[in-house]
Amino acid sequence: MTKRLIAAPLLVGLIALAGCGGSDNKSSSSSSGTPAAGAPDNAKKGGTLTILASGDVDYIDPGQDYYQFGYQVEYSVNRTLYSFAADDTEARPDLATSAPEVSSDGKTVTVHIRKGIKYAPPVNREVTSKDIKYAIERGFSGHVPSAYATLYFGSIVGAPKKPDAKGVPNISGITTPDDQTLVFKLSEPRSGTLIGAMALPLTVPVPEEYAKKFDAKNPSTYDQHVAFVGPYMVEHDASGKLTGRKPGKSITMVRNPNWDKGSDYRPAYVDRVEILEGNTDPLVSTRRILNGTKLISGDFTVPANLLKRAVTQYKDQTSITQAAAWRAVSLNTKMKPFDNINVRKAIFAVFDRQAMILSRGGTAQGTPAWSFIPPDFPGFQESGGATPPKEFDFAQKLTGDLALAQSYMKKAGYPSGKYTGSERPLEVGVAGTGTGTRAAEITQAMLGKLGIKVKLRFVTPDAYITKFCGVPKKVAVCPSSAWGQDFKDAQTQLQPTFDGRAIVPANNANYSELDDPAVNAAIDKALVLPPGKDRDQAWADANKLIVGTAAAVPYQWDKTVNVESKDVAGVINLNNTAYDLNYTSLK
Repeated sequence: MTKRLIAAPLLVGLIALAGCGGSDNKSSSSSSGTPAAGAPDNAKKGGTLTILASGDVDYIDPGQDYYQFGYQVEYSVNRTLYSFAADDTEARPDLATSAPEVSSDGKTVTVHIRKGIKYAPPVNREVTSKDIKYAIERGFSGHVPSAYATLYFGSIVGAPKKPDAKGVPNISGITTPDDQTLVFKLSEPRSGTLIGAMALPLTVPVPEEYAKKFDAKNPSTYDQHVAFVGPYMVEHDASGKLTGRKPGKSITMVRNPNWDKGSDYRPAYVDRVEILEGNTDPLVSTRRILNGTKLISGDFTVPANLLKRAVTQYKDQTSITQAAAWRAVSLNTKMKPFDNINVRKAIFAVFDRQAMILSRGGTAQGTPAWSFIPPDFPGFQESGGATPPKEFDFAQKLTGDLALAQSYMKKAGYPSGKYTGSERPLEVGVAGTGTGTRAAEITQAMLGKLGIKVKLRFVTPDAYITKFCGVPKKVAVCPSSAWGQDFKDAQTQLQPTFDGRAIVPANNANYSELDDPAVNAAIDKALVLPPGKDRDQAWADANKLIVGTAAAVPYQWDKTVNVESKDVAGVINLNNTAYDLNYTSLK
């Protein structure tokens, strides 16, 4: 899952919008005996918790992190201006002391931060407002390619329109009157978007005097030297170089000696977290966790052939959480033959979306999707709800419609109803093994029905994002694309993933490379509207325009399945739908 599956609802009490790419405001399914959120009253302190993972996080660097698995680590080793306890449906002050102050015109936002929060060694000093200013500014550097800085923070006066190739820019619209105050001046009244994004990792403080030598390199090497402020830290040497991260193999997290429990709402029960990567067989990993000790699942999905057993025989060790997220097959609209809208509509029409859902475990892991706004989310009902409107004939049959698909291929200029272009197979990205492999195989078969030949390119889940599908022009099809909210507003479901202005050279989230003038205009119309019915309708209109481009084939609105050993008191963070390492303990 990408954020790339992640999430963060807005400060509803303040601006009432409402979570990365990942996922939302959700509740736990009754299929599980494990509570979705809230540690037991007698939670045990201490011990080592182990996570089994297929791949790696995307980044430790908070300026680049934009992946559900990465967030699971990020919110344990760092703190943002606002964040979510495990069962929160609204963001609470974290580094901030209280809700933001917003001017009457919605163009000035002021945030006050806590005193006494210190960086882990080797930085050791107290966090100041200047560190957060620098953290946001570095997100606009070409050396630190943030996937969402321009989308959510781009209305700040002086913010670059595209990544600054020279390095970290000075953004005039962010000022620090004193060490505990941040003031944001906006060019447009988009305070709701800015405030929602304050719960994202871009607001993790970064000490400029320590990080600037790493940020001067392209790409920045700060990812290997992160300064931590959370209850945990990745093990590192005296210089700050991370020794506890071996990419693709393991991550070791230990307690931050400078963390002050009195300034933090997180209980942080365990003493140590070991992430063991390279567990590429989800069947073996799931069995190992259910029958093992002190283990929880990381970035993989419980395989379909074990899911029923997990929720019946191991119901107290299995949790299913509804996610505000969609899953789709992304088609690169800049590559032939996917640059032809009728070819894309043919692919949508022929696709057996039911097969994709079954490959992931059936409706226990998700419900059939036709669009990019999930159920119980602003704009869902306005888009048409669970049933696609009749105008989308290519989305009507869940198991596919070959005759309709062939008619679209004929409209695209292929009289036989099949593709007769290049014999060179197109590359399809495969995220790891298990469900990722099955999704790619189904995609290969569906395209084959239309005469489109593909070859499968196997990569780890993290590389699928950072080195493959997240790099424009790298691959033709990404069959395991998934996205969850950054905050509870449809902007976060649609703009990072389908706005043509959001395409960036690295860490790109618009996998389809869709740059459609009508879609861009619809997004611009929705962006300036205040929270409410008109905004929700505007995003629904944009949603339907995106579906009409057939740039991706949505097939599932997600649920997330997690498993734990019998001696683990697991707690799911409802916004990230993954285990919350700050609340999970050992029995």
